[in-house]
Amino acid sequence: MKYTLCQQVRIVDMNDEILSEVVFEHAEVDTPQPMLGATVVTYQLGLRQFEVVYDRREGKTTRSKITDMEIDLLGDFNVKTRVFLEPVKLIVGQHDVGIV
Repeated sequence: MKYTLCQQVRIVDMNDEILSEVVFEHAEVDTPQPMLGATVVTYQLGLRQFEVVYDRREGKTTRSKITDMEIDLLGDFNVKTRVFLEPVKLIVGQHDVGIV
């Protein structure tokens, strides 16, 4: 079954004021059913201006736990399943990836 791997990202300024919140979609994977609490290894997330992107610099990987699964039975006949990783907070100015 196919799953979309997602992560809630809160973008804040240096004063911890929320600028925006987005759901970052890592990938669509076709695996056996993931379990809550399982660990996923991905690139760390960073910011390029206000866009959430992967930080693909060397050594910038992270481990995140699966915290929730969402099955959408509404809409068309295709069942959509999203698997959520632990939410992260990115600080403008500290998590900038820059131009790669």
